[in-house]
Amino acid sequence: MTAVRALWVRLPVLVQAVVAGLAVATAGTVPWATLVAANIKHEPALPWAVPIMAVYLWLFWRYVRGEGWPRSTAAARRASSRANGLPADLWGPALLAGVLGLVSVVLLQGVLGRIVALPRQRDLEASQYPVLTVLLWVLMSAVVAGVVEETSFRGYVQTPIELRHGPAIAILVTGGLFGLVHFAHPEVTLVLLPYYMAVAAVYGALAHLTDSTLPSMVLHGGGNVLSAVDLFTRGRSEWQLSAAPMPLIREVGPDAPFLANTAALIVVGAAAVWAYCELARAARTARPNAA
Repeated sequence: MTAVRALWVRLPVLVQAVVAGLAVATAGTVPWATLVAANIKHEPALPWAVPIMAVYLWLFWRYVRGEGWPRSTAAARRASSRANGLPADLWGPALLAGVLGLVSVVLLQGVLGRIVALPRQRDLEASQYPVLTVLLWVLMSAVVAGVVEETSFRGYVQTPIELRHGPAIAILVTGGLFGLVHFAHPEVTLVLLPYYMAVAAVYGALAHLTDSTLPSMVLHGGGNVLSAVDLFTRGRSEWQLSAAPMPLIREVGPDAPFLANTAALIVVGAAAVWAYCELARAARTARPNAA
């Protein structure tokens, strides 16, 4: 054990962060994927996987925030999770900046979707299962994604890299890793890497400015619920602006919808930049008060 610890501390911070973050992400997401797959095969009318995962996620949350064995790593786990409380007056600016950032990403995808063909998102056929079962699966999936992915990527990966190399490199590395792990979904290809890196930048900037993963957890989980409902009801993939693919501009030219989408991206993107600047100002003001 001593030899392993000595080897670990000799590794570059970037490598330590990536390994730790992937371990946390795996520990949080694989159990839910296994449970819901089993629930689909066995008694899907009863969403029994949800309460089991709820208990597991509660234990997971306690452990990654510093509880449990070994006590020698408790402080490091608590700091890496970055699940710090937020002053009440920071929640509004943080959520506003995050929402505007995510809307900008969707509008960016609207532009990119007219330049290159984007894949269609695939998921379970919701009509084959009871509505209540699907609803509970969706809600638990959103909670798992919000808690686990924000803790692992914006917490365990981004935090130590940010402290050593600064926020720009930390968010870039975290975004690239965040995108690559989504390649586990068969429809995700390199053409979607900019999308995942942009989403990671939205969440990563929130974590950096607020020194907390809590706002991004709320936005990530809420966004996943809305995306799932849209996918099941209208067939719209989360990375597409519209349910029906629009023709590529190389085939029809830059038409009115494309120009309108581009203009909206510029306006909302500028508003997002303003909102993040305001959040940075509010955070600087709040920190001395918190101290």
